[in-house]
Amino acid sequence: MNPVILALRDPQSLPGWNEPQWEMLVRQARSAALLPRIAMLLDECGQLDRVPSAPRAHLLGAQRLARAQADEVRREVAFLAQALESTAVDLILLKGAAYLFARLPAAHGRVFSDVDILVPRAALPRVEAALMRAGWATSHHDPYDQRYYREWMHELPPLRHVARGTVLDVHHSIAPPTGRLKPEPAKLLTAAQPVPGQATLKVLAPLDMILHSAVHLYLNEELSRGLRDLVDIDALLRHFSASPDFWPSLQARATELGLKKPLQNAARYANRILATPVPAELITRINVLDPLYLRALQPQHPAASDRFTALARNLLYVCGHWLRLPPALLAYHLSVKALRRPEPPAKTGR
Repeated sequence: MNPVILALRDPQSLPGWNEPQWEMLVRQARSAALLPRIAMLLDECGQLDRVPSAPRAHLLGAQRLARAQADEVRREVAFLAQALESTAVDLILLKGAAYLFARLPAAHGRVFSDVDILVPRAALPRVEAALMRAGWATSHHDPYDQRYYREWMHELPPLRHVARGTVLDVHHSIAPPTGRLKPEPAKLLTAAQPVPGQATLKVLAPLDMILHSAVHLYLNEELSRGLRDLVDIDALLRHFSASPDFWPSLQARATELGLKKPLQNAARYANRILATPVPAELITRINVLDPLYLRALQPQHPAASDRFTALARNLLYVCGHWLRLPPALLAYHLSVKALRRPEPPAKTGR
């Protein structure tokens, strides 16, 4: 078993590891953005002080980084709330920021790369205008990229703050309108719940939060941090499944929103890889994609790969796009991506 996955499943076994095992774990966990999470798990089970000094220094440093990032997200959300106050639009947090503000276990030791929010599609023009006045600017200047996001995707092109360098994704749905999944954004917006103590902030309802995480994994053509996303799903399922009617309610909500396949996919691989307790009916069906996902949902590190891993990731890259775009548009999009020169990275204030 991969050392990162073993550490996530059984952190109490780690203090007995030797130096080469620790070195491999630290390298792979860092590449998967999961080193702070493993540090947190060790701390919670009282084993962090038993870790040898060299790897413990890496773990403590990762914990400090995760706390600093969480503080940065809190500040950034405060800036966002201030920027959008004049729009009268509910600020619904998604993914990592939502876990943080809802004080969920999924936020413990989590690495953040951006902030994601959900707003009604009709409100996008005034939301974007307010954000631009507050210093956010698009990070994709190529006309094709602008068209790709604005016409075919479920979000604006990513925004970057000109002074702070922070990245913001503004969504109007959790799945592309061109794709095969058609969840109704209005149902998610209506069911969103206020964040306790935060008058201007909301998060998705618990069931919708899980389904969004499952959709993100299912549609994500880039699985470089797929294991981190699976850890999110594992933490959400373990936390919310304490309710006796959780699984029937989750499956009913998935059916209502047309998201049964993403839920089955997420439950299957959370169970297979992280031993997440899930109902048998969600994981008993044979999945022909197992050889792909079981390779791709490993740390993106040479030691966690075999000779078929790159092929598996490439095939899932195509599958992700296939689920997002109809065939003719997919062929056009992949042709454009293959033929053009990559856009140079935007300069930031960091």
